[in-house]
Amino acid sequence: MVDLEDIQTALRTERTIDIVTLGARTGLSRTTEIWFTNIARRIFICGAPSTGAGRGERAPRDWLANLVAQPAFEFCLKESIQAKLTATATPVRELKERRAVMSAAQTRWYREQGFSVDELVAGAAIVDVVFTGVFSGLNG
Repeated sequence: MVDLEDIQTALRTERTIDIVTLGARTGLSRTTEIWFTNIARRIFICGAPSTGAGRGERAPRDWLANLVAQPAFEFCLKESIQAKLTATATPVRELKERRAVMSAAQTRWYREQGFSVDELVAGAAIVDVVFTGVFSGLNG
């Protein structure tokens, strides 16, 4: 079993995880490598407004559709430690909170891709992660 202190350190210092969701249409397990962001001890998973080449129409994100359909998922740390954490995801829809997330220093990468904060607020995929079960003590 991984030490909770090691998990807390990973949540502060790492970015790359796997998420294991249930397919919105198929109900099958889906694993997606993705980044997470820790802002003031709250964990968010974000995606830029455009997933295709250039700045065209936003392509749907399967991981987001899966989390909207079934918010319970596995948050899998995989950089310095290996740990599967149970969690739920809630899409961030309130504009003030979306602006706070996309204006934070921790989400600078998205702005460096040429997106303005307004574009990110309007179109970025953003979910708030809350750990559940034995991992609920990790929540900010």
